Amino acid sequence: MAIRRSAKTTRRPKQSSQPWLHVKGAEIQEFGTVRMFPLGLSWDARMYSCQRLNQILADTQILYNLYKKHHWLMRGPTFYQLHLLLDKHAGEQLELVDQLAERVQTLGGVAIGDPRHVAEITVIPRPPDGAEEVPAMLSRLIEAHETILVASHDAARRAQEMGDDGTNDLLVSDVIRTGEMQTWFLIEHLVDTPLVEAPEG
Repeated sequence: MAIRRSAKTTRRPKQSSQPWLHVKGAEIQEFGTVRMFPLGLSWDARMYSCQRLNQILADTQILYNLYKKHHWLMRGPTFYQLHLLLDKHAGEQLELVDQLAERVQTLGGVAIGDPRHVAEITVIPRPPDGAEEVPAMLSRLIEAHETILVASHDAARRAQEMGDDGTNDLLVSDVIRTGEMQTWFLIEHLVDTPLVEAPEG
């Protein structure tokens, strides 16, 4: 015997241009998990890379914000040059943030994005809320870079061992090379050499 459907169940919903506001939804993937993607990589390799990438991503987001803070608070006779340099570096770090996050997503993971979550897992020390002397600000940036570089070298080596060439390439070609170059530029501003006089001799 055929079952008759009521008009109520077969009627299409009325269309409306009213946006859905205040929508609450269930969390569909927990942070720290990876989905099964057909990438030719084991679950273990993708899980490891996502964990390491998320840590580097969190620290890179903090480094980006340190660059912006010091860009704003820069002062002294080198203000103009460093104000511009730190903003340039900040822009390059922001590009790395996006690349790292997209790599996590590509591997089936969940990229860390909320700044409150970032603050919970970063290993970069928090700076004073106020302004510091210029050498202290530059040293703080250099130390943050070194933290990220040490982690990136280790993660890149392990990712390569696990066959994750994409993560290895991102860390070596982008994160490490950018970090090394930016560190060099900062270090040279901490060399105490006279601007107009050479020592007699």
